Amino acid sequence: MFYENIDTSSINDEDLPWVPFAPYSDEVFIKYIKCDPVRGETITLLKAPAGSALPKHYHSGTVIVYTIKGGWKYLEHDWISTQGGVVFETAGSSHTPIALTEYGDELITLNITQGDLLYYDDNNNVVAIENWKSSVDRYLAFCKANDIEPKDITSFAV
Repeated sequence: MFYENIDTSSINDEDLPWVPFAPYSDEVFIKYIKCDPVRGETITLLKAPAGSALPKHYHSGTVIVYTIKGGWKYLEHDWISTQGGVVFETAGSSHTPIALTEYGDELITLNITQGDLLYYDDNNNVVAIENWKSSVDRYLAFCKANDIEPKDITSFAV
């Protein structure tokens, strides 16, 4: 296939379900927009109540996070990202995200993540690895359990 033959596509996020980010949190939800097996990249929306946190994790690739609503930070950094903020995370970084209460009751971010996320326990042992494949598996399992017709989130032609 030549790039000239690839159609421009549009994805309506309202056509995709919010999927619980279990087992890491019952309060945090992910909307999988694209899970690219070629680039090892995921494009997601994340929704979390203010005051919630996710476990410490390590990025094997880069991450770009755009804050749509609310505010958040990493325990390991002094900055705070609020509505309209863009965070660029370098490959090889690790941190612990927290949704802050002083910026509203909910956090929503757009995330473009390349590579693996390695989740740690309190003793810095790797307890889970997340990537495009685990994301597709979580999405398909959620769709099946909730009788939702899944979309092909590995392609923009949805």
